[in-house]
Amino acid sequence: MKIIKQLVLVIVILVSRSSSAAAQDANALIQKVKAKLEKVNDYEAAGKMKTNVTFLKVPVATVKLYFKKPNKLKIKSEKGVSFVPKGAVNINLNNIISSGKYTILDAGTDKINGAAVRVVKLLPEDENAEVVLSTLYIDEANAVVKKAKTTTKENGSYELEMTYGKYIDYGLPDKIIFSFNAKDYKLPKGVTFDFDDGEAKKVEDKAKNKKGKAEITISSYSINKGVADAVFQ
Repeated sequence: MKIIKQLVLVIVILVSRSSSAAAQDANALIQKVKAKLEKVNDYEAAGKMKTNVTFLKVPVATVKLYFKKPNKLKIKSEKGVSFVPKGAVNINLNNIISSGKYTILDAGTDKINGAAVRVVKLLPEDENAEVVLSTLYIDEANAVVKKAKTTTKENGSYELEMTYGKYIDYGLPDKIIFSFNAKDYKLPKGVTFDFDDGEAKKVEDKAKNKKGKAEITISSYSINKGVADAVFQ
């Protein structure tokens, strides 16, 4: 009986050490991702945005994206209307990783498009934080986040998928896909869209249990050239 107790104690110690090592390893990985993102003080990006909401027909828009540390982000449409959830412009990687304190949990590994990724969960220590939980799917070799699932208190849940190319050294994606709950949306005042089914029902009613996506393909970035605060007003 004494031997069994000793074996159980050894197993508990080993599991505890393994969990501690995994947590430290996950923390080191988050720091690498953070260090890459912190290379960018500001940027202006040009691209196209395609919005896909089942009950609306939204035209493809030419957009400009502006970012400035610590967490200012704005998407502006040059022609037409950009249709992005209110919370999505505030849910960016810099805001998730570089703001505030959080507990880091190692959640193992997964695959995205056949490529292995490390899964890390971030739990904000501030009870009043807007973000409740973030789950990051990280490309360890390049120290970039390929997917992020974020749950907030006021603006629902969002999922971001990132594809990287020539700006990977700055942790900036060439393609971003926002996935959101359409019920969190409100149409801009004075704007009318064509409904897919030809029925002019209220958006709030039709949005129940519906999903939407906003896909942004970036053609170029201007990095660390300075962005005026007035852009974000």
